[in-house]
Amino acid sequence: MKNIAKLLIGFVFCLISGFAVSEPVNINKASAAEIAKALNGVGMSKAEAIIKDREANGPFKSADDLARVKGIGTATLSKNKDLILVK
Repeated sequence: MKNIAKLLIGFVFCLISGFAVSEPVNINKASAAEIAKALNGVGMSKAEAIIKDREANGPFKSADDLARVKGIGTATLSKNKDLILVK
């Protein structure tokens, strides 16, 4: 019985940790690593593309400006709308 309880507690812990909420990230100031960590569906290569676009075209004025980066589409923007800061 104790083993089942321990297993159940471990399972619940795994579920909770899987739903950890990321902190919002300022895409005009964050590093590629910070962007990749904070945004769902954005790995290092897309995060580096965001940095390159920011350096080439200046700061993003809105989260929707991320759509100009290859590989960032409306689905990625929708998933991350509450995590993207531009101030």
